[in-house]
Amino acid sequence: MLNNLFVDLNTPAAQERFDDLLTRPGLRIERIVSTGQSSPPDFWYDQDEGEWVIVLRGSAGLRLEGEASEWVLKPGDFLEIPAHCRHRVEWTSSEEPTVWLAVFYKA
Repeated sequence: MLNNLFVDLNTPAAQERFDDLLTRPGLRIERIVSTGQSSPPDFWYDQDEGEWVIVLRGSAGLRLEGEASEWVLKPGDFLEIPAHCRHRVEWTSSEEPTVWLAVFYKA
């Protein structure tokens, strides 16, 4: 069981790592480790649940549909994404792992 957010950060460059840290009815907390990944072209996430996300290490660009520019997230930056708000990951740092903490919830 994962008990430190900064262990096991070495993942293959072609894959992101997703670790469920806590799952309860209507709530899921997940650690994501990205190493240069982004959403496929023309792909948008459209989730049934809300998401609160924070970058703990590294950096990423996140775009919300309808917004003119992307959100650039650095350590400590967080964002709430309402359910069914289409969004995509434009980029993640390829120089160091980007560690995200994502909290998914039913509104």
